[in-house]
Amino acid sequence: MPHPIFQPTQLGPFTLQNRFVMSPMTRSRAGEHNAPTALAATYYEQRASVGLIITEGTSPSPNGHGYARIPGLWNEAQVAGWSEVTRRVHVRGAKMFAQLMHTGRVSHPLNMPPGAAVLAPSAVRLEGAQMWTDQQQMQDYPIPRAMTEAEVETALQEHVTAARNAIKAGFDGVELHGANGYLTEQFLNPHTNQRTDGYGGSVAARTRFALEVIRGMAGAIGKERVGIRLSPYGAASGMKPYPEVDGTYARLADELSRLGIAYVHVVDHAAMGGVPVPPAVKSTIRARFAGAYIAAGGFDLASAERVIDDKQADLVAFGRPIYANPDLVARFAHGWALATPDMSTAYTPGPKGYTDYPGHTP
Repeated sequence: MPHPIFQPTQLGPFTLQNRFVMSPMTRSRAGEHNAPTALAATYYEQRASVGLIITEGTSPSPNGHGYARIPGLWNEAQVAGWSEVTRRVHVRGAKMFAQLMHTGRVSHPLNMPPGAAVLAPSAVRLEGAQMWTDQQQMQDYPIPRAMTEAEVETALQEHVTAARNAIKAGFDGVELHGANGYLTEQFLNPHTNQRTDGYGGSVAARTRFALEVIRGMAGAIGKERVGIRLSPYGAASGMKPYPEVDGTYARLADELSRLGIAYVHVVDHAAMGGVPVPPAVKSTIRARFAGAYIAAGGFDLASAERVIDDKQADLVAFGRPIYANPDLVARFAHGWALATPDMSTAYTPGPKGYTDYPGHTP
């Protein structure tokens, strides 16, 4: 009998063909109008032997579009492009959630559509790093403009509209990117959220944006079609630890459980050189959240099987291993060697380092 990780399981109303999840990974291959191309359909189709695919970070609006050549879900061209992606993925049996990623301060005007603005909870610049732009290569991050309360409400509604567009495009659901230092986590962290209105100043106020986005999307498309990605103690995009971090994620777990959403997706950045998430924080989220728990961060097959056996997670997400091994599930099942990703071509246009990773040859 194969290990349960290889067997079908339920994610709310969805039957997954196994417990493997494809992690969201920015690949910067969107085409005209920031729409996915036929190349993207091939890329995701190649990897659709997993149970669940979570897309690369996909902007819900022009203001959320921080990186060069990332896709969105705010216009009809994008909906059409994603429709072909989801069609081909579903033919191969995988379910697919779109990850909605508003980058907030992690942005540059040269990467944004005309008329868009770099907005964040507070006017706190990301220091000590630079961002790639196709026009001028590496550039310092600008000082973002602190969002007005009206702009916060607009951002909330943009996520709801993007969630509706995701369903229109054939996705099974959406994942709010609440990790890696983007807009939602910028609201959670007091270093980047220095507001004095109802969205800042306390744990309850700083978690308000995340919970209102989740509530709005769940009301629009159904709670069983909504998940969230979290990175407690994450250091990506200039995030810093803060005294209330444990209480912040305990509150989130409680409130998200009350909202009845499909899953929480917790990523540990230790494998990428970040601060490990304390086991107590993971176990608190696991215990307090009633839905499915997706574990992510540096797993191999043996460690993935262990967290399933120990009931520390329901599903396990893989990033770079499935990027370089489109047939990862088969390779794990048969004990075949894994290819190593070439990160020098991870974000470049075209098929090289994207759709040209071969399957296993016996």
